[in-house]
Amino acid sequence: MTGEPTGYLIDVDGTLLDGDREVPGAARFLAELRSSGTPFRIVTNTTRRSRREVARAMSAAGIEVAPNEVLAPAALACLTIAASGRRSALLLVADGLLEDLPDIESCAERPDWVVVGDLGPAFTWERLNAAFRALLAGAALLALHVNRYWQDGDRGPKIDAGAFVRALEYAAGVEAEVVGKPSAAFFRLAVEDLGVPAGEVAMIGDDVRNDGVGATGAGLRSILVRTGKFRQRDLDAAGGFAPERVIASIAELTGRT
Repeated sequence: MTGEPTGYLIDVDGTLLDGDREVPGAARFLAELRSSGTPFRIVTNTTRRSRREVARAMSAAGIEVAPNEVLAPAALACLTIAASGRRSALLLVADGLLEDLPDIESCAERPDWVVVGDLGPAFTWERLNAAFRALLAGAALLALHVNRYWQDGDRGPKIDAGAFVRALEYAAGVEAEVVGKPSAAFFRLAVEDLGVPAGEVAMIGDDVRNDGVGATGAGLRSILVRTGKFRQRDLDAAGGFAPERVIASIAELTGRT
């Protein structure tokens, strides 16, 4: 494919932020997109923070972003649950995320759904067992994402919600509906929000599976950065997937718009 994309979806952790610090060039790249009128959205599987908190963390790092420019799995979770007509859910999510799930009824007794995000150290046996029992009783399992791990800056990799989603699937004999990256539905929602044809949109990220394979499968272009959690072995094992570009960091994209 030739020519520069006319719209961008951009990952956060490992792409724009290294822990709580700016990846060099990130602020400049977004400023150049704004200056040229190129539409973009920040798309993240982060469920530790609300959209407002994501925007605040980025602003603290010197990257100015408004909450309405951030798209996260909670948005698709709300649409999915509302469409089902069954609104009660056992929520295994961080307290800060609740503001992004306003139309879901939190329920611990016989919920319609079990919704799993990243709880970090709060993923206790008791909470997982309560979710397991709810699934056995007929609740549907909705995963905000199935990330294996995330890169917490200099603090290193940390296990993510995907491991706990898979444990619940195995124990209860169910299959989760995934609403974050690499879900095609999530990318369709992002492209619709952006207002640019999918084939003209580039997804920029550090995760081969979620950002690269997922975006390409949804008809988008993909640019992988070698910052964050990118590992060449993951790309080599991606079954023939080839991104449009692999670059050292988002700084390589500055000066193009």
